[in-house]
Amino acid sequence: MGVGKSTVGELLAERLGVTHRDTDADIVAAQGRTISEIFVDEGEAVFRALEKDAVRRALAEHDGVLALGGGAVLDPDTRALLAGHRVVYLTMDVEEAVRRTGLNAARPLLALNPRKQWRELMEARRHLYEEVATAVVATDGRGPEEVAQAVLDAVEWKET
Repeated sequence: MGVGKSTVGELLAERLGVTHRDTDADIVAAQGRTISEIFVDEGEAVFRALEKDAVRRALAEHDGVLALGGGAVLDPDTRALLAGHRVVYLTMDVEEAVRRTGLNAARPLLALNPRKQWRELMEARRHLYEEVATAVVATDGRGPEEVAQAVLDAVEWKET
């Protein structure tokens, strides 16, 4: 959440000469409403089902850089689909999250006590991110260009 996956993903795609796709954007386009609206109107379970389907489709259809929503790894089928792919887990600490996003209410899972909820979400998900990750790249104190280069170095991708 706020780690820069979309921005870094676009930079990576550009450097690698491939296309970029974001499953959150796919969901918003298909549903015609924001993720926050889906959470409020339909609940998290409905959103997670949409997310699972979006990831499955994107992995089957897309050969470039793919950015996944932060909760995509919660689903065991999605984690299994990620096996064999280069997966980069971008990390940051809570202070960096506050600086970047303000941990605002536009993020539905952080609406009440943002710092506490962010920490709890990360603790609950970290092992899942690490399970699927080919590489882990810290984003704290780095700009998008620096993070993109660190990702390229970490997974030994070559720019075109």
